Amino acid sequence: MANTFKNFVSASIGTGDTTVYTVPGSTTAVIIGLNISNRTASQITVEAKLGSTFIVKDAPVPAGSALSVLDGKIIAEAADTIVVNSDTASSADVILSVLEQT
Repeated sequence: MANTFKNFVSASIGTGDTTVYTVPGSTTAVIIGLNISNRTASQITVEAKLGSTFIVKDAPVPAGSALSVLDGKIIAEAADTIVVNSDTASSADVILSVLEQT
């Protein structure tokens, strides 16, 4: 079984759901970090989901600040997705860190 650390980034996320990561087939992913930063001069509210299950919902992120969403690890299976959105257009940058096991 191969283990590979990877980062996935998405910039300027807005009001629509943005898929930051999809677990590849025949892979288990350990989500080890999920950081969301606010690119704007005003507070935003963000959400992150594993599939349709919220990891964080309606979390405020002050202007020019960031939120580390995870307090522990999350296991995701093949075809699972990490989706992020904001209440403000083009307002959030995301860095997702995973350990993929194939």
